[in-house]
Amino acid sequence: IPDSKYTKDMGIVTATLTQQIKQAEAKAKTAVGAFPPKIAEKDPNGNIRTLDDLKGKVVLLDFWASWCKPCRRANPMVVDLYKKYNSRGFEVFNVSLDKSKQRWVQAIEQDGLEWPHHVSDLRGWAAQPAKDYGVRSIPQTFLIDRDGKIAAKNIRNKAKLEERIKELL
Repeated sequence: IPDSKYTKDMGIVTATLTQQIKQAEAKAKTAVGAFPPKIAEKDPNGNIRTLDDLKGKVVLLDFWASWCKPCRRANPMVVDLYKKYNSRGFEVFNVSLDKSKQRWVQAIEQDGLEWPHHVSDLRGWAAQPAKDYGVRSIPQTFLIDRDGKIAAKNIRNKAKLEERIKELL
């Protein structure tokens, strides 16, 4: 009976379970020690940038958005670490969950995010990298080692993040 309450309820249950399965799969793909899902998205100039471009480097993969106040408050710490360790092989790869290119680019400039690896498909929470990584809140970070494996996730404390970066370099 297609229009019955039970059929409709079953549709809701099925959708919920499907979403939970996708989240569990994303979590497994982004576990410490795993090779992270591929990312290939456009930068503000329309050029495709990939996470694979940074193989051999220690990379902070940072999911953020211009409208995210905690993200913006964390940016000075990331800028400081980039300036301090970039010459030793540390890079930052930003994935923006913005929908407005203008606000995204303006935030990059305002916050002095001087590294070249900024990408966004301007689809907000529907961005494919956010889905692939199971990102449901931001800021969210993944520290990737020189071998391309996830070494740590969501280290918010600057001293702890810096220590882990130094270990990996």
